[in-house]
This record gives sequence, C-alpha cells and structure tokens, in this order.
Amino acid sequence: MEYVQRVSRIERLARTYWFDLLIALLAIVAMLDVVLGRGSSGAPTTTLWFCLPALAILVLPVFARRWFPFAGPAAYWLLAAGISFVDPLLIPYPESLFLLGLAAAFLLGNLRDVRRAGLGLAIVVGAAATLVYNIPGHSVDQLVFIPVDFAVAWVAGVAVRARAEQAEVAESRATQAEHAVLEERVRIARELHDVVAHHVSMMGVQAGAARVVIDSDRVKAKEALTAIEASSRQAVGELHRLLGFLRQAGDQDDLAPRPGLSQLLRLAASMSESELAVEVSIEGEERSLPPMIDVSAYRIVQEALTNTLKHAAASRADVRVRYWPDELEVEIIDDGRGAKALSGTSPGGLGLIGMRERAVLHGGQLTAGPVSGGGFAVRVKLPTSDGAL
Repeated sequence: MEYVQRVSRIERLARTYWFDLLIALLAIVAMLDVVLGRGSSGAPTTTLWFCLPALAILVLPVFARRWFPFAGPAAYWLLAAGISFVDPLLIPYPESLFLLGLAAAFLLGNLRDVRRAGLGLAIVVGAAATLVYNIPGHSVDQLVFIPVDFAVAWVAGVAVRARAEQAEVAESRATQAEHAVLEERVRIARELHDVVAHHVSMMGVQAGAARVVIDSDRVKAKEALTAIEASSRQAVGELHRLLGFLRQAGDQDDLAPRPGLSQLLRLAASMSESELAVEVSIEGEERSLPPMIDVSAYRIVQEALTNTLKHAAASRADVRVRYWPDELEVEIIDDGRGAKALSGTSPGGLGLIGMRERAVLHGGQLTAGPVSGGGFAVRVKLPTSDGAL
C-alpha cells in the first residue's frame, strides 16, 4: 500500500513539474557541453568561472514562469542577448540551449494577454538577431533564418493557446447546457406536481362527490361531472404543453426557448374561456425575465382565475401585466362577489397562501381584496432587476 502511494505521489509530481525537470536537464547538458568542449573549435572563449554561473543565471527566470509568465521567459532572452556581448559563443555553442530558447519563445506565444504576447515576439526576434549578429563570421542567412526558427516556436505557442481557449469555451457552454437541462427538468417536475397532479387529485375529489349525490341530487351530480370534465381538459392541456417543451428540447442541440409570459397567460385564459371571459393586457415592452419569474407569475394568475371560478360567481376577469424597469406587476380583477364567500382567496385560504408563498419566494409581495364597485383583485409585484435583459 505504501509503495502504491509513493508511486502515485511520484507520478503526480512528474505531471506537475515535468517541464521544470526538462529545463534543468537541458541546463545541465549545456554546462557539460561547455566543460567537455573547452578548447575545441567554436567553444566559448571565457573562463568556466564565467560560463557556468552565466548559464545558471540564464535558466533561473524560466523556472519562475509560474509566478511571472511574461517576465520569466522574456528575461531568458534578454539575458541571452546580454551575455552575447561578453562571450558571443557561450549561448550558440551548447545545442541544448537552442531547445531551451524554443521553449521560452513558445511560452511567450502561449500568453493569454495578446499585448504581452506580441511584445514577447519582438523580444524573441530582437534577442535572437542580437545573438547571431555578435557571432564572429555570421552570414546573412543565419541572421534571417535563426530568428525565424524561434518566431515559429512563438507561433506554435499562440496556436496552442487558441486551441486551449476554444476548449475552455466549449467546456463552459457544455456546463451551461447541463445547468439549463437540470433547471428545465426541475421546472417540469415542479409543474407536474403543482398543476397536473392538482387537477388529477381534484378530479378524484369531484368524482367522489358525484358518486355521493348522483342518486339524490342529479343537478349537483351534473355540476360535479362538469367540474371533472373541466379539470381533465386542464390537466390534458398542461400535459400537452409540458410534452411540447420536452419534444423541442429533444429535437435540438440546445434547449428550445421557453414561451414568453404573455403566451403563458393567454394559455391560462384559454383554459377558463368556457366558464369565464378572460382578457389579457400587456403594458410596457415584454422582455426576458429571471429564471422561474414567468412561471410563478403564470401560476399566480392561474390560481387566481381558478378561485374566481370556484368562489366569486364572476362572468369576467381582467389580467393586466405591467413591465417596469426593475419589476413585474400582475393584476387579476374580476366582477364577482368581492369579499363575500371567497374562501379560496380569503386571508387564511389555501389559494391565497400558495400565491403569497410564490411571490415571497422571489422577494415579491402580493395583496388581495375587494375593489370599489364590486369584484375582487389580486395584485402581485415581482422584482426583475437581477435578470432582466
């Protein structure tokens, strides 16, 4: 077990510091080349007391690239150019330093800051040209093509950086899509629970009531059966709408856009058309709303209209929507019996409690009460400043 842990630790360190190990290896090879090649053709002319410390100082900034991603590789090239004025052959002689120079150029091209990356290219080309120019007997071809070699390494760094950024963007989009799918699933599950399950349970209650009175009071039995029919239509309509969302999401790579609030409110109005005339009016410019604000407004309107049908004996209801800069205001006004017999929207009624809970969930407020001249009004204000577009 200890052996496995030790191996895993070594592998983790190797993955983290492999580039640093490569730099150290190249520096050591360069020093050995200088030591073993003393006196040969093209070898540095200065003493080892200068060459070895100079090579050590040359590679140190590259190790600091984690903390100084621009200054570290740039310092390598500036130091190399400076050393060439003291000993023109020290940098060109070890072949391993050519690879180290390519790596430093690559790091400068890989910078996310485009301005610093461009400055890095100027440093690489300028320093490489200086190195070649200081070599005795250099040719014009060397003065041109050697800096180009390092510029190509810089371009490779730019290409890798671009690919990495594209991968990050793709990963971010995938994450956002996953969150959107999860949010859509939660929303559909909530709607199935809040609406479809409610209608189905109501159908069961109404069916039980019809069974009790079917022999003794055929009028009430007919009313109960009519209510069952209305609940079934509403449940089927909700199921069709939710299945439409699912079909749209399955047919496209991204989730299909959800219907706007006006479409949802007109859907709620159409479900009540047979028993209650409902008119929907919109004031202000309709816009995208923060997540679930539109659904909560729709649910409040739906609950208010349901209570109107059950308790207010109304023939008409107006749904008015007002878009304010940082707020959505919805008002439902009927021409029914006002405060009388409105058990569903009375201060302690379950219908009003549910609507208030939805409003409070989003930091909004809901008021309800009779209006002058008869009728009943429900008003809700929901903040939209966090997500309005």
